[in-house]
Amino acid sequence: MLGYILRRLLQVIPVFFGATLLIYFLVFAMPGDPILALFGDKTPSPAVVAQLREQYHLNEPFLVQYWYYITGVFQGDLGTTYSGRPVSTVLAATLPVTGRLAVMAIGIEFVLAIFIGTISALRKGKLFDNSSLIVALVAIAIPIFVVAFLAQYFLAIQLGWFKPTVGADNDWGGLWLPAIVLGFSLYAVSMRLMRSSVIDTLNQDWVRTAYSKGLSRNRVLPVHVLRNSLIPVITNSATNFGVLLVGATVTEGIFNVPGVGKTLFEAIQRGEGPTVVSFVTVFVILYVLVNLFIDLLYGLLDPRIRYV
Repeated sequence: MLGYILRRLLQVIPVFFGATLLIYFLVFAMPGDPILALFGDKTPSPAVVAQLREQYHLNEPFLVQYWYYITGVFQGDLGTTYSGRPVSTVLAATLPVTGRLAVMAIGIEFVLAIFIGTISALRKGKLFDNSSLIVALVAIAIPIFVVAFLAQYFLAIQLGWFKPTVGADNDWGGLWLPAIVLGFSLYAVSMRLMRSSVIDTLNQDWVRTAYSKGLSRNRVLPVHVLRNSLIPVITNSATNFGVLLVGATVTEGIFNVPGVGKTLFEAIQRGEGPTVVSFVTVFVILYVLVNLFIDLLYGLLDPRIRYV
């Protein structure tokens, strides 16, 4: 297993250089002047523009700019935003917020998927199964911004159960409403995977053997059925976790969550290459590590899996 882990960690190296080079090029090729965009409707003096271009190496060719950036990364410097803040400071302020939001959303998705998916499989073709499938289809079909606005209006404004926006109150308790919205929007696919996996597992020989040995249903379901049915749901949840780290921009914008999605979107609009590339690089590394953890978890869920 150690060799497998080392090979997976070595895969981070080409992924790191490929992702940073590609993202840096995309930001470099974006139309518009990021220095002029800093001043909005005002027109800066040519001397100020020249000074800022020199400061951020914007007059240099693409590969030279990338070289300045990548050498800075290996020296522990992720660059500086055009507002003068170190990117590492911005990342340290926003990543924990989005991390908490992603963990809560995945937790809600995971619990709903396992609970509803298992009961649906055990009651296949009955009222609960048909109802849960219809609700899942509705959850998949409705865009997340519609779910967010409905939850904000009914659960926060009308019922007063949550705060309509997050803002500075971004601890665990303040993120419940956006986490519920994200979890609800994600649970449907995982629930259908769990339902199909449980139905398939129930028809396996080892389950029939377990029943033939006289084991009770309360013993067979958690030990022989649920454990072997979790791999598709865990794989989907791991993918969703990576997506949430970089793709919760809409939800963070609606609920005013000061996370990485909102910050990354604003950085793309301003054409801040170091900010965009540094954020994406950190996400790529986190994504690879999360998937490595999930791969190792497969072996615990299914002893037949071997790492070579």
